[in-house]
Amino acid sequence: MHPATTGFHPIDARRKTPTTPSLAAERLSDELAALGIRTDVHEGYGLALVSVWVELVVWTDGRCYRWWSGRKSARTQRWIYAFGPVDDPVTTARRIAVRYKDLRQHHPLSALLTNSTL
Repeated sequence: MHPATTGFHPIDARRKTPTTPSLAAERLSDELAALGIRTDVHEGYGLALVSVWVELVVWTDGRCYRWWSGRKSARTQRWIYAFGPVDDPVTTARRIAVRYKDLRQHHPLSALLTNSTL
């Protein structure tokens, strides 16, 4: 998306003042909201988390975004993580939206949540 239409302005990676994790998380959350994806942002201990869906939590230290790709290494069986640059939350949000769509198909909301009267 173009900066004029979204209000987003790229983060200059050469700045002396690094982006705070909370600012990076809020920017990603805003971009996901523009794609129709609701999130929760949590911050503490030098990290910020963007909770998106079951098995999809994005965390940032203000330098990059990280989340589980949904795959495991064939050799080691360790989880493989995806990364996105903190100065491009638009592209990162689009990549996360693809993962979100896949997870929604395999992990729909439980009946307790969909029939909740709260």
